[in-house]
Amino acid sequence: MNFLRIAFIIYLLLINVIAVIITVYDKLAAKNHKCRIKESTLLLLSALGSSAVMYITMLIIRHKTLHIKFMLGIPLIFVAQCFVLYFIIGALYG
Repeated sequence: MNFLRIAFIIYLLLINVIAVIITVYDKLAAKNHKCRIKESTLLLLSALGSSAVMYITMLIIRHKTLHIKFMLGIPLIFVAQCFVLYFIIGALYG
């Protein structure tokens, strides 16, 4: 069970670092009129476990803050992830 916990923590660290890099890259690409990251890719990264960090990153760098899809969607993904985690923990330790 320890291995799964460590693997999960490493996964979360990696997905969050990737999300920050991709979000910052997309902001820079937007400013420099270069190839952008698809919105669906950003939302998928959020759903894969980086919703909180991606949301904070977007607020800090002021990226996609005028898009309701992101400013409402990512917090909703985060809430859904919290519910799923709550039920998983309940099933494992309940």
